[in-house]
Amino acid sequence: MSFHKSQVFFYLLSAFIIGVFITSFGLFEAKGLLVLLIIGLGIIGLSFKNRVGLMIGFFSLALFVGGWRFYSVNTAEDLDGLAGRNIKIIGYVSTEPEVDGSLQRFTFSFNGKKILVTTSSYPRYEFGDFIEAEGKLELPQNFTSSTGSGRVEFDYVAYLKKDGIRTTLFFPEIKNHDAKLDLGLLENFRLALYKNIFSIKNEFQEAINLSVPEPNASFINGILLGARQNIPDDLKDAFSKTGTTHILAISGYNIMIISEAVLLGLIWFFKRRIAFWISVIVIILFVILTGASASVVRAAIMGLLLSFAHGYGRLYDQKNSIIFAGATMIWVNPFVLVFDIGFQLSFAAVLGLIYLYPYIDAKFYKIPKLGGGKELVLMTLSAQLAVLPLALYYFGNFSIISLPANVLILPFLPAAMLTGFTTGLIGMFFLPISRLFGYLAWAITDYQIEIIRFLGSLYL
Repeated sequence: MSFHKSQVFFYLLSAFIIGVFITSFGLFEAKGLLVLLIIGLGIIGLSFKNRVGLMIGFFSLALFVGGWRFYSVNTAEDLDGLAGRNIKIIGYVSTEPEVDGSLQRFTFSFNGKKILVTTSSYPRYEFGDFIEAEGKLELPQNFTSSTGSGRVEFDYVAYLKKDGIRTTLFFPEIKNHDAKLDLGLLENFRLALYKNIFSIKNEFQEAINLSVPEPNASFINGILLGARQNIPDDLKDAFSKTGTTHILAISGYNIMIISEAVLLGLIWFFKRRIAFWISVIVIILFVILTGASASVVRAAIMGLLLSFAHGYGRLYDQKNSIIFAGATMIWVNPFVLVFDIGFQLSFAAVLGLIYLYPYIDAKFYKIPKLGGGKELVLMTLSAQLAVLPLALYYFGNFSIISLPANVLILPFLPAAMLTGFTTGLIGMFFLPISRLFGYLAWAITDYQIEIIRFLGSLYL
């Protein structure tokens, strides 16, 4: 039996990902990984002229590499040994604080270490603030959460580890620290860059708030920026009941919708390849406006990969391109495979657009293209079908209401995102014109909100 080089590439990367996946659930420890390494080397040694044996041996080694990568990152030394002690440290706010009622949370960084800080909502802190924090260092604890399928144990420890966080401070004493820390050239550059990014994001969000009435403005900020804190509780509850909460999670799905909507609109005025590069610029702007978090950057990579396939024709081997992108992201941060919902939604959406869309498009070949509208609707539905199992598992109950809810609102999601994006972008420079686009964004999102509320009221 012979294997093509592209097949070998695919199988080895698949084995690496499987190794990470298995070790994520604690099925491989140090001794198990050592045994796997010995088995792989042994099979290779005994199968020097047997291609199938060599393939099995290298597959075992790839499994070992995936398992070792997760295990080494998971067991890396941090501040765990200081848990339970009072500490006083000087560092800076390294994420945009999240405000939830009377609480605010942010990541506090110093000497390359990260701590999740929970404190009162006032005074408000901003990204890049230099502060001194004193309090009892604690280890995060797993907890049980409710989903549509019942109560499940949530691995909160691993969830925080994917962001490099292993310890927490709960209501520490915080003082502003005026002296600049010696962070190094790259870290100072990152701080300056992200401060500007978050400043742009805040201006963008404020432009939408001034151009579109509530709760539509909060809904638009939710689907574009993932900002849910201003969405009314009753509307959040309706999203949960109708199985549509997933559209508020920033993933490759959201980014690809914007990219494809822009691409399909631009090809009326530009050549396809020129339109592609303009859509790439739009994706980069979108990433900046969402705050350029690691999860959004990963989602953008998937969006760019799919846009490249559409802008330059079908890739020679799409499955290898996707698995290479995924394996690279997993190597950088092995926790994303199991513990990052956005990463999973991004990959599911990409797979849906690549494998489901051609099938669905063939089934509806008699329907006219409607200037690209048909393509956009079918692509949205293809991505939604692919992410539906994950969305139901993570975000809510499976009920018959979720089916009509998604069918009725998802075809309008690209238009809502595009008009909302345009409203915010123009509003940063000239508010009167942005309000004209804001009326259109309001009309589209008002339809979606009313559908969600109505169907949510039918939930039993």
